[in-house]
Amino acid sequence: MNIKRYFAPNIRQAINKVRAELGPDAVILSNQRINGGVEIVAAIDFDEKMLTEDLYKNTKDNEIVSEASDGNNSYKREDYWSQEPTLVEMRGELQSLRFMLENQLSGLAWGDMARRSPNRAELIQRLMKMGISSSLCKEISDELSGDLDVGNLWHQAMGNLAKRIISPQYEILDQGGVVALIGPTGVGKTTTAAKIAARYSLRHGNRNVALVTIDNYRVGAHEQLRTYGRILDVPVKVATSKEELGKVLEDLLDRSLIIIDTAGMSQHDEKLLQQKNILESNTMNIRKMLLLSTTTRLSGMEDVVQAFSVFEPNGCILTKLDESTSLGGAISATTSHSLPIAYVCDGQRVPEDIHVARPHTLINRSVEIMERAESVLDEDMAQMNYGKEVANAYF
Repeated sequence: MNIKRYFAPNIRQAINKVRAELGPDAVILSNQRINGGVEIVAAIDFDEKMLTEDLYKNTKDNEIVSEASDGNNSYKREDYWSQEPTLVEMRGELQSLRFMLENQLSGLAWGDMARRSPNRAELIQRLMKMGISSSLCKEISDELSGDLDVGNLWHQAMGNLAKRIISPQYEILDQGGVVALIGPTGVGKTTTAAKIAARYSLRHGNRNVALVTIDNYRVGAHEQLRTYGRILDVPVKVATSKEELGKVLEDLLDRSLIIIDTAGMSQHDEKLLQQKNILESNTMNIRKMLLLSTTTRLSGMEDVVQAFSVFEPNGCILTKLDESTSLGGAISATTSHSLPIAYVCDGQRVPEDIHVARPHTLINRSVEIMERAESVLDEDMAQMNYGKEVANAYF
């Protein structure tokens, strides 16, 4: 198999080089962004017949020696068989073939759509500059009339996007209750707990507020919350188990708002289930609010939402808007998981930097951040992202 490496300013020119030199039968093995453009690794002379014959021979050989015995113990070679070099190579070739087909279909889909509706193509590029996921871009685009100019398409798209943002069914600052703030490390749970407590105290008095922490992992976590408690003149309690939390909540029944600060940990941490178990109180309905940092990329945001879904959160709070360069990832992740957005936080000030999340205000803020960041998305990346959604329909 003949393998060659190609460099070009963009994906389109790189693929054209591959086609010109290796022909239409070339297989793209990999592609990546580099300084000054893109790099593609492509191959030719893919002998499928020889690969199939080798795979069949290795399969038969493994069937013959699939079981062996050393007296009392026996083992199967299924795991070794799955790692056979021929099979691994075949998987790689098939993946490369799929990637090449996706690229070709992406180019065709994007090119066809751009010719038929250039205004729609520009709209999709704008949506992607906002950080909106390619799947949501396609959904929004498909909902719109194709005969409008870019300005009207954009106006309709923003309206449709705002309609997808879900508002919570209850307002913490009005209705109170027992609320647990959950989320990964560094999203601002303790500071957000203080902001909510301070806002509620201003409306209903500090005698109606209490803070509880079940964070037993982070050094200084209790002291930080106690500092806020002293400033706000509200009690701060500590619970290390489900039973202790139940007792603490019973002792605070005279408080109309109890905020529980949980431990910040990775979405891959096994202790997530321990935290979930502590919050499963049999005496009170504990609402869970998932905190999401808007500085997190879309893929990471999806990972967090998926991991913390074990808590069955009632909604979310978006943090660090003042540090974010895009809100599209947060909008995409929350809408795809039907997760209501309750509040947004855009600074460290307590209690000023927390606001009720209004869908249209959030969309306007997202557009402002996009324009301020002056993010650039070239046509080739738009082609790959949007076209891949169309290409996936064929697989």
